[in-house]
Amino acid sequence: MGESFWQFRRYASHDSSSAIDWRQSAKSQHIYVREREWEAAQTVWFWRDASANMNFKSGATTKRARADLLLLALASLLVRGGERVGFVGMEGAPASSRLALTRIGRAMFSANDAALPPRIPFKRGNQLVWFSDFLDDGVIETMMGLSREGVEGHLVRIVDPAEEDFPYSGRTRFESPRGGEDEIFGRAERIRNPYRARFTAHGEQIAEAAMKLGWTCTVHRTDHTPQVSLIALHAAIGGT
Repeated sequence: MGESFWQFRRYASHDSSSAIDWRQSAKSQHIYVREREWEAAQTVWFWRDASANMNFKSGATTKRARADLLLLALASLLVRGGERVGFVGMEGAPASSRLALTRIGRAMFSANDAALPPRIPFKRGNQLVWFSDFLDDGVIETMMGLSREGVEGHLVRIVDPAEEDFPYSGRTRFESPRGGEDEIFGRAERIRNPYRARFTAHGEQIAEAAMKLGWTCTVHRTDHTPQVSLIALHAAIGGT
């Protein structure tokens, strides 16, 4: 990656005359420029919500663990395809190398409980894959700010099956993942329908906000196989 020849392509008005390959152009009626790998590769940033909400699980896998798996698998696939990858806030610049994957891993597992990605100087056209349950305040405002910077976003909403299905009944105590808050319901099944309606409405709100910005939004349940979501994400980013 960097200075290696990638391909010839037709000259465009925004190209510099110094990029023209006159030898190749002489063989045709058209003008061609030499495109190098760094010009063709995409830069894909990642962010994973590390808030206490993501530690919830009703089965064997927490939302955070599944997000980590999808993130690292997708980053690895993109590196194999020649794309530059990075984790928002990591040390060093995005790159298409094993070193970039190592940096991503270190940044992911550092002591950090932030839900929203920190502000960094993104370049227009950069892509951001954001894994979260999107339950924290400020999500939509952050999306809008990133979009104004020219970032193309892909949201991956991680959902535990119990959050969506609400299978509880009888006397049930619910505790906040952050601690300090709890609620007891004598008959939890009485709130099932209004809870499901509110949960669905929240998901639709996130998806609608993404659509208005031209972003993608997918949902992954932790009781489903990760391969399907991984394939969909890879296709959405334009991976091959």
